[in-house]
Amino acid sequence: MSGDEYRRFQQMLEAASGILLGDGKEYLVTSRLRKLITDRAFSGLDALIAASQRDPSLMNHVVDAMTTNETLWFRDEHPYKIFRERMLPEIAANGRSVRIWSAACSTGQEPYSLRMEIEEYRKRNPGKLNQTISILATDISSSALAVAKEGQYPHIAIRRGMTDPMLSAYFQKTHDDIWTINNLVRKDIEFRALNLQDSFNSLGKFDIIFCRNVLIYFSPETKTNILKRMHALLPVGGYLMLGASESLHNLPDYYEMVACHPGIVFRAKALS
Repeated sequence: MSGDEYRRFQQMLEAASGILLGDGKEYLVTSRLRKLITDRAFSGLDALIAASQRDPSLMNHVVDAMTTNETLWFRDEHPYKIFRERMLPEIAANGRSVRIWSAACSTGQEPYSLRMEIEEYRKRNPGKLNQTISILATDISSSALAVAKEGQYPHIAIRRGMTDPMLSAYFQKTHDDIWTINNLVRKDIEFRALNLQDSFNSLGKFDIIFCRNVLIYFSPETKTNILKRMHALLPVGGYLMLGASESLHNLPDYYEMVACHPGIVFRAKALS
């Protein structure tokens, strides 16, 4: 592909999804779009770009192909430790219903892991945390959401972070190599397609937002815009959990950092 082709694709992908593709990633574009270009009999990347700009469905396929869906169960222990030891006791003490948003949930491991943590807390603390805790899980990738909704995972995916006790408690082996999430974990999780560049107005309010390992793919301006709009969905003191390599990008008026030793979490501040 030519340099001009690559730049046109960079611009189109960022406009469509917010993903900022750095220079020197031509190999990634080639490997991820090869099948789509071949299957649709396009002459090359420029033909795919032109067709995608006319066809929203094709654009979705392009974004889907370029989205990174690598994930695992209980990814990066610290966020789940903070959820387990700080957030859940606060929720239990408060007693009211709670809403959690798992943004960029990929194939469902994060929201399902959060649900397992909730059930494990209830086992350890009988009679506590009886209120409804609902989770909205969103992603831009239609193929990732299809896997998440199905809740069926091959053994190789299960073994990426899943312990034997959790596997026994919350999955059933339904085929030779397939494990299926049980109904207790599926309860109160809604999966929905969402581009983080789009409006959040239909989502409602949340007490906790997990937005991990996705903002690294966006420009600083897009990150700031998303974080400000997420702040509007949280109450004062509501929690925001980012990925280990992600920061707030100079938003001290919106969030305060809370050190949890180990790990950090952010809490929404009242805007003056």
